[in-house]
Amino acid sequence: MKVILTQDVRAQGKKGELINVSDGYARNYLLPRGLAIEADSAALTELKNREAAAARKKEIERAAALEMAEKLKSAVVRITNASGADGKLYGAVTAIDIANAAKEQLGLELDRRKLVLPEPIKSHGTYVIDVKLYPQISGKLSVVVCDEK
Repeated sequence: MKVILTQDVRAQGKKGELINVSDGYARNYLLPRGLAIEADSAALTELKNREAAAARKKEIERAAALEMAEKLKSAVVRITNASGADGKLYGAVTAIDIANAAKEQLGLELDRRKLVLPEPIKSHGTYVIDVKLYPQISGKLSVVVCDEK
């Protein structure tokens, strides 16, 4: 019997998958517990529509990520921070600081977790930071750290 899972079922599949199980297993376990619904034509049509909507959503997110990557190419974020006589910063510039500065200066919403910063910036200069926007899509953001004057 073909059924569509309404919840994740161990050793059978994930929610929304179409699986083939024995009639007894479906009638006595999956259907009474609400773990699955019978795969009739209406349910199959709904499943196809849900999958098409998910694919469209992914394509829209991918297009938005490509657009954001283009914006980031020319974007420069300036961060001012006090430093000592040797040029070392008091404190450090972290991903949170960069995300906040990008929002204030450029109006770009960047998630701090998507900024690839191997270690916090502790000296003045220009840095190029990778930004993970979507799987296999990343952008580069220029960050200029300068002294407060």
